[in-house]
Amino acid sequence: MSAQHEELRQAPLFAALDDARLERVRQRAAPVRLASGQMLFHQDDPAARFYFVRDGRMRLFRLGADGGEKVIELIGPGQIFAEALLFMGTERYPVCAAALEPTRLLAIDGADFKAMLRESPETCFALLGDLSRRLHAMIAEIDSLTLLSAQGRVARWLLGEVGGQDAGTQPSIRLRVSKAVLASRLSIKPETWSRVTRRLSEQGIVQVSGDLIEILDLDALRRAGEGG
Repeated sequence: MSAQHEELRQAPLFAALDDARLERVRQRAAPVRLASGQMLFHQDDPAARFYFVRDGRMRLFRLGADGGEKVIELIGPGQIFAEALLFMGTERYPVCAAALEPTRLLAIDGADFKAMLRESPETCFALLGDLSRRLHAMIAEIDSLTLLSAQGRVARWLLGEVGGQDAGTQPSIRLRVSKAVLASRLSIKPETWSRVTRRLSEQGIVQVSGDLIEILDLDALRRAGEGG
């Protein structure tokens, strides 16, 4: 099996595909390279493809009436985005997508993938599972934005970032996006992000050195994320 097959199987949507269907996706996918800051598509652009991130990082955002940006989601390697359009009955992207750093993508033809879904109930269930996970994540985010203070939101985000790290190691996060992007993602202002991380640092919960955040007291950070 090729390295690109294994790469595609990182995405839950593709993990359930048999080798023949995965090869069909791979052969018909179009590679896309983006420079840092380059737009992939704009809000209301015609939507014919969804995307798999090979490496790099994307931000999905909506533009407000005043021209301001609200970051909806940050997408990293092994993830897909815009796949929900397969079932939304819409022909236009509801968000903008831009690269946060040099990024390589695979563009998947939506019409061809829908044809493959009709041939494979297993693939349909895989897609439903993937969309369900995304839905639950969005519901959890709505709860967070509604119920938690700015400190609680930042603490929850930090906990999410260190959640997959090995036990017994010093949890740490290397920020790969700007404070402005993270603040927009958490629906706070950039100065609020700075104020919260400074407060957590003064409390001995984290240590901030440039773009590196080390978690010194994981239990205290959990308490901050619970009560905010």
